[in-house]
Amino acid sequence: PECFRMDHIKAISAVKDANMDLHMNLQSQLPDGRYVLTFLRPGAQPGRLLELVEDLPWNQNSEGYLPLSRVQVFSAQDGSLSLSMFVYGEERTGDIDVKVTGSRILKYAEAVQNGDYSDDKRNPEPSDLFDTDKIIEYLHQCSETYITRSDPRRFLKQRVLFDKVSGTEGIAVSIEESTMDDEHAAEGRYWIDIAVANSLPQVALENSARLLFQHKFDVVRAHLDMVSDGYNGNVTLLRLLVCPTDKEAENEETFRLLKQEIKRSKWLDPTTMKLVFERYPWLGISRGEIITAFCSLMHPVMGKENPLAYSKANIFEAVTKERYIAHSASITDLFLDRFNPNEPMSDEELDARSEQLRKKIDGSVEDTTASELLNKMIDIVKHTLRTNIYLADRYSLGLRLDPKIMVGKGEHRELPYGVLFAHGRRFNAYHVRFRDISRGGLRLVTPQSSEQHALESARQYDECYGLAFAQQLKNKDIPEGGSKAVNLIDVVGLSNDAKNFVVRKSVKAFTDTILDLIVETQHSRKHMVDLLGKKEVLYLGPDEQVIPEDINWIVKRAACRGYDTPNAFMSSKPRTGINHKEFGVTSEGVNVYLDVALRRTLGIDPTKNSFTIKMTGGPDGDVAGNELKILIREYGKNVKIVGIADHSGCAEDPNGLDHDEIIRLVNISKSISHFDDSKLGVNGVVHRVDTEEGVKARNGMHNRLKADAFVPAGGRPNTINIHNYKQFLAEDGSPSSSLIVEGANLFITAEARQALFEDAGVVIVKDSSANKGGVITSSYEICAAMMLTEEEFFRNKKAIVEEVLAKLRNLARMEATLLFREFENYGGSLPHVSQVISNAINTATDALSIALENLSKEDREVLLPLFRSHLPPTLADLAFDRIHDKVPEQYIKNAIASCLASKMVYKEGTKFIEAQPMDKLANVALKYIEKEREIAALKEALSDVDMPESEKSTILELLDAGGARTALNLF
Repeated sequence: PECFRMDHIKAISAVKDANMDLHMNLQSQLPDGRYVLTFLRPGAQPGRLLELVEDLPWNQNSEGYLPLSRVQVFSAQDGSLSLSMFVYGEERTGDIDVKVTGSRILKYAEAVQNGDYSDDKRNPEPSDLFDTDKIIEYLHQCSETYITRSDPRRFLKQRVLFDKVSGTEGIAVSIEESTMDDEHAAEGRYWIDIAVANSLPQVALENSARLLFQHKFDVVRAHLDMVSDGYNGNVTLLRLLVCPTDKEAENEETFRLLKQEIKRSKWLDPTTMKLVFERYPWLGISRGEIITAFCSLMHPVMGKENPLAYSKANIFEAVTKERYIAHSASITDLFLDRFNPNEPMSDEELDARSEQLRKKIDGSVEDTTASELLNKMIDIVKHTLRTNIYLADRYSLGLRLDPKIMVGKGEHRELPYGVLFAHGRRFNAYHVRFRDISRGGLRLVTPQSSEQHALESARQYDECYGLAFAQQLKNKDIPEGGSKAVNLIDVVGLSNDAKNFVVRKSVKAFTDTILDLIVETQHSRKHMVDLLGKKEVLYLGPDEQVIPEDINWIVKRAACRGYDTPNAFMSSKPRTGINHKEFGVTSEGVNVYLDVALRRTLGIDPTKNSFTIKMTGGPDGDVAGNELKILIREYGKNVKIVGIADHSGCAEDPNGLDHDEIIRLVNISKSISHFDDSKLGVNGVVHRVDTEEGVKARNGMHNRLKADAFVPAGGRPNTINIHNYKQFLAEDGSPSSSLIVEGANLFITAEARQALFEDAGVVIVKDSSANKGGVITSSYEICAAMMLTEEEFFRNKKAIVEEVLAKLRNLARMEATLLFREFENYGGSLPHVSQVISNAINTATDALSIALENLSKEDREVLLPLFRSHLPPTLADLAFDRIHDKVPEQYIKNAIASCLASKMVYKEGTKFIEAQPMDKLANVALKYIEKEREIAALKEALSDVDMPESEKSTILELLDAGGARTALNLF
């Protein structure tokens, strides 16, 4: 506005009249409510823009965060003064006549299309993007200020860059020499245009300014504008006029490196940027990124040896000390050379160079901690099987690791099949899996303090391992093995808006890095060294803090990246998935185990007798909310829910909380703190966490209240552990509940489960049994995504969902029946029996998978009915004839193996499997299915025999119970 210009002229005049180097700051407000900060500074000092941006208010760390929507930076021609304007707040679009406002641009675009500027290479070449209709459509996405203040040539140049990044998370960069026809142009100046998709504009500006300063360029002029990119957010457009402060910087290699680093800057962690821009500029971005990644990777392993010496901060400090940084750099060079796609390092050369580095470290590093860490970094290089380090447009640094690298000293536990690690901007993430084809949830962890973040970092891998192992145990009924992904995101000190932005970015970066490592394309073959030599197939599902927006993006990205079955890559898709919370799939299984356990351990028939329940997890939760609905649906007044605790507080009533009020909260998805106090009984109470007393009551409710059964259906892992399990017991040693059914994963540690059983006889149905309904549903969703079109699934969704629920209840009941039968017959704790069942099925599955590799295609076809009977009938009827065209052969093989294994164990028991020699187990299983077919034919023949029905029925029952086993002569 004209008034602003007058303010600026007055301010400049004041500075000149004072004849002093005055620094002046102005704050104004535009008519539409946006704020404008103007900074007048003497001279044109290199790095001035970076200095100003670093000190701007309203950044992503501020609770009063405002988006930066426009920037203009000018320098006087004589270098005596600089004026910088930063506009905060979103400028509305769509309320202008773009044909009038953008008439100059439309006229210029028409001239370009007509070839009027074909002899002048400074102008863009004709393009479909410049057709009148398309330019008008694009203008509607732009602000009035951007349209009116933009030079038409600049506008079209940036339109081309916008198109390159639209709908993506990418960055496009263009560098051209300034010409004399440009305003304020001079020899040795360059225009750098940058388009950054879906970024915080202030961060994009700061990163670019820092890189330019690092490469010895001064920003003479700068423009920042925002253009809407629809569902994908916004694109930040930067146009920077720069001049070198050192003539040596003015070369082709510097510009190539500058482009590359600008593209990487969006995804670099702040720790990496400080390391390479402030402490060791000679290090370079790639080396710095590898060092910070290795430090994060080492923390969960080394921290278990000595939590203080190997804290995350101490690890980073040790390997980046001035005395040792050269060693760290040499190790990163080893990594870069090992995976250089143009000339990858051989195993022999790797061993030789590793040994040389170790000798140098041993001879010159006197600090034992630093020496151990540097040697561990060499180990990481040797245990990396794939990396995306040489992919130019990667979102984060990804490693496919040999799982042995994650084994701590003295640890003895089952080794995973594979481990993926990703290190990016404000996040570190692991994906752990126990079979070649695996499925498991993606969990987001966002600690609110630096101290809590450090604790979560130390236990991140173990949490991911534990969740994946629990998934492996519960995935026994399905073709996929168990896996889990845990993404630890640093949101400490961020505003709520910035936190959500960073979390969503971290999901995208981690997912895209997984795709880098598992999707083989011509591009990846050219730029990645593959030391694994196997195709990898994995599937994700949503877990804590993953939202529908994430799910949709992941599926679209998988398709874009060429994943074979993108719709199957992520489960619980809003339209074509089976939403776990909507249909209560996990809770349906949990309740089957609770029902069987009440009958078998407490002698309570819940359909006839009254019983009491306490629960962690609120009415708004997936497992807890649905379990509350199912309890009331199935048992009515017989169930007395005496306590519910969640993040917001707890509600308690010894006579049972009001059912109608509970259902109201479930239906409106509200936490327990919203329980209406007027609905409480005489002795009822609601404790809320806004008081210290409320926090204490909430934290202890699961220990304090007495109930027949406790269902942990929410809460953090390891809530009950070996150090605090006695709080679950009364003074006389009796438990507050004699039955626990674990709806939540890892709520109780293995040691605490055993101690509760041994000390107080608590019967615990382990999570890997109780809550397997969710993974079964996700597996069926994966099958449906592979075999059906989206429309086919959507049309038949109701029938498929009903059949899935029936199947998961049946699988839960079969396991629950076997679980208690073996518990009663053979003794031991119930969690131990649960694991024995999982191990028996998984052992048989693994043996069968190997055996099926050696079967002819014809012999495998004979076994396909096993897979068909496993599927929901509607899905099988619609698409089983497409099985070989749509489903990977490895998946089909795994499906046959898991179906046969679980069928055999549930019917014959674990002792039958344990009694078979391992080298004969697969053969026994294959013969077992043959005998089952013979028994089925015999039963069919008997049905027509003329004999008393009671005798016939007895014979049929005997054949069904043990006919196949008897026919094998195995007892």
